[in-house]
Amino acid sequence: MPGSITDTGELYSPYVGLVYMFNLIVGTGALTMPKAFAAAGWLVSLILIMFLAFMSYMTTTFVMEAMAAANAHLRWKRMEKHKEDDDNDEDSSSGVSDSDVLLPDGYETRSETRPILSVQRRGAPNVFEITERVEMGQMASMFFNKVGVNLFYFCIIIYLYGDLAIYAAAVPVSLMQVTCSVTGNLSGSVEDSMKYNDTDQCWGRIRRIDAYRIYLAAFTALLGPFTFFNVQKTKYLQIMTSMMRWIAFVIMIILALLRIARGQGEGHPPLAQLSGIRNLFGVCVYSFMCQHSLPSLITPISKKKHVNKLVLLDYILILGFYSLLSFTAIYCFRNGTLMDMYTLNFTSSEIVTVAFIRYFLGLFPVFTISTNFPIIAVTLRNNWKTLFHREGGIYPWVVDRIFFPVITLIPPIIVAFCTHDLESLVGITGAYAGNGIQYIIPAFLAYCSRKNSQLVFGSGTLNKHLSPFRHTFWIGFVLLWGLFCFMFVTANIILSETKL
Repeated sequence: MPGSITDTGELYSPYVGLVYMFNLIVGTGALTMPKAFAAAGWLVSLILIMFLAFMSYMTTTFVMEAMAAANAHLRWKRMEKHKEDDDNDEDSSSGVSDSDVLLPDGYETRSETRPILSVQRRGAPNVFEITERVEMGQMASMFFNKVGVNLFYFCIIIYLYGDLAIYAAAVPVSLMQVTCSVTGNLSGSVEDSMKYNDTDQCWGRIRRIDAYRIYLAAFTALLGPFTFFNVQKTKYLQIMTSMMRWIAFVIMIILALLRIARGQGEGHPPLAQLSGIRNLFGVCVYSFMCQHSLPSLITPISKKKHVNKLVLLDYILILGFYSLLSFTAIYCFRNGTLMDMYTLNFTSSEIVTVAFIRYFLGLFPVFTISTNFPIIAVTLRNNWKTLFHREGGIYPWVVDRIFFPVITLIPPIIVAFCTHDLESLVGITGAYAGNGIQYIIPAFLAYCSRKNSQLVFGSGTLNKHLSPFRHTFWIGFVLLWGLFCFMFVTANIILSETKL
């Protein structure tokens, strides 16, 4: 149904879907990964990123299974409606009403509790075919109770707030780094170019932290107003930002490899350093995040027979790419010189002699992140509206056009004003809200959708997109892992603060 909430959009081949998913996952989080790798040690980092890639793949298959169950649920609802309409027509013609039919005590007349095995005979070739786009919020409404739905929206809202805070800090940091490096009285050496204090001079009497906040104010003034309108990322904008991203990543990997090959690599990362695991965990979870966007990504794929294998291939490629980017970084630069935003390590004239490349890499986050900020802001604003919406209700103009955009925009700007520690922002966002979206919600969606499908269609009907991790053990394992991660990160934060 074109224009409807479940509209699929333009179809594309499985391999185009693979590229789209690769581009979706590999984003801002990848730029903060090298520093997290160096802080945790190369062996610990390699083991953890491989395990987290596996866990993310597992929960991705959970979400796809829930998408198939949601499609079946929608088809069944429509067929039940048609059946009721047909029954009403027959009743009106025969003069027999529902009240004339005697039912035994305890018999449940609600259609939700009756196995409908006839769906397979009357409907499409497979009732679990993914043909309609059902977003995670819609799936939560289908399979969760009211408390579960509210917790889902709370989790997604916190995650989007973290996203906006990261974006709001990343752009001013990049601008501050590039412009203050140009105007400051720096020696140009690699080590000096990586060591800065917020109180260092930038322009005359303006300190670096002052320059950062000026850029933050300009960023808010230029992009903040988009929160009050409806915007969407166009196809051509997506192509442009994807090309810029890949050019930047390839340049950084090549430059790091060249320095290592020439014997100029200064990195000597430790084998393991437990104090760095907290941030590494959050960064890795954030960097593998795609579950919330899977419905828009998977549904338009024309042939979904081998979609699980394609997704697995995507995760293997992304794991290899993250490892290549991070390992070249930690052996090229010393631990203490790696920046929160890895692109900023290439703004020194000693590392990159071509000025254009220095400015391109230094300003790369500015262009790509600036195009994403309004999209994420509008998504967050719409989630706030959905959370408080009551059926049949209409928001007053002030609430709809002023209140919701303001509560969307102000909190992340305040966070970005207070700190520009991107590694911590990414780590905390990934460790808490990311933990919920990537582990807890998909596990509950898989569990509840299986129960719903068994209740409605009976145990004999098989979901063709059932996760390879179909045993209930895996759902319990994911939930326990999510709980462990939450407790570990919280305890680590408390202990770190206590030491200070």
